[in-house]
Amino acid sequence: MGIRIVIADDHNIVREGIKKILDEVPEFEVVGQVEDGRTLLELIPKLKPDIVIMDVTMPDMNGIEATRRIERDFPKTKVIGLSLHSSRRIVKEMLEAGAWGYLIKNSALKELIDAINTVSSGQKFLCSQITTDVIFDYLKPSDVEEDKAYIWMLSGREREVLQLLAEGFPNREISAKLNVSDRTVEAHRANIMKKLNIHNLADLTKFAIREGITSLES
Repeated sequence: MGIRIVIADDHNIVREGIKKILDEVPEFEVVGQVEDGRTLLELIPKLKPDIVIMDVTMPDMNGIEATRRIERDFPKTKVIGLSLHSSRRIVKEMLEAGAWGYLIKNSALKELIDAINTVSSGQKFLCSQITTDVIFDYLKPSDVEEDKAYIWMLSGREREVLQLLAEGFPNREISAKLNVSDRTVEAHRANIMKKLNIHNLADLTKFAIREGITSLES
């Protein structure tokens, strides 16, 4: 059997481009394409992918949160992060979420193929633009500053609510998406602001973009 792959990216042209590359490799089988993390999680039990090529910034549920869910609920599926971003903060978040690899979107095509083969064999993979020294340096405890907001301060559900708030969804639509009451959404919103010490939606949105939870393009 070949390596079963799902491509998760909110840009159709990116998904089709990656699929075209992978279709040329006999041992790869692209079994699905999705445009957001929430849809991806719904389809994994049916598609049973070995590998997910995961865009980091997608609408509704971003790649970082989707990776956390896959690590928790579908541990046999391995994630390779794919992003325009090479910032240490976002790379760190993706790897800590459980990604087995990380590629920049302008990486060489060979690196994409190498990443899939490497991760499938149970090894980690980082593209050549992201050095191990940079990752280790960013993971140092000294990076944590007092009185500064960090995404790990929030629970998984709070991160979901934060993304949807930053993407402009009103409380009623968020409650429908998450199948909770409006009052619960409002409580999550209040907790997010308290934990992060951020007290308006504009600054919450800036924080979400900075942390890779959403993007200006979403």
